[in-house]
Amino acid sequence: MSAAQGVSHAHHDDAAHGSVKSYTIGFVLSLGLTVLSFGAVMSGAVPAASILPTIVGLAVAQLLVQLVYFLHLGTAPGQRSNLVIFVFTGLIIATVVSGSLWVMHNANTNMMPTHMSVERALSKD
Repeated sequence: MSAAQGVSHAHHDDAAHGSVKSYTIGFVLSLGLTVLSFGAVMSGAVPAASILPTIVGLAVAQLLVQLVYFLHLGTAPGQRSNLVIFVFTGLIIATVVSGSLWVMHNANTNMMPTHMSVERALSKD
């Protein structure tokens, strides 16, 4: 049996892969958003009170560009499984973080002697 007969190559044509054009568009958009963020802070064109919302907005746009163009998250049939995994991972992380904050808040509320002064707590009366 020859090597060509015994080897089976499975090709997944339905997988979502980007083209050179889509990667170039994603790169140019990411680079543009990075330059805009840097320029908003360094040039002084954005008022001081608006810098934080501007940076957050540009960061969210950068995140969406990278999710769509580089991680290929979308609603196409070949991309749905990646999208579902991404959303599920986000839900698990949100559950763990919110549960941890809830436990820490309850521990702080129920275990700290707020009605007692430090001096009274240290005294042996």
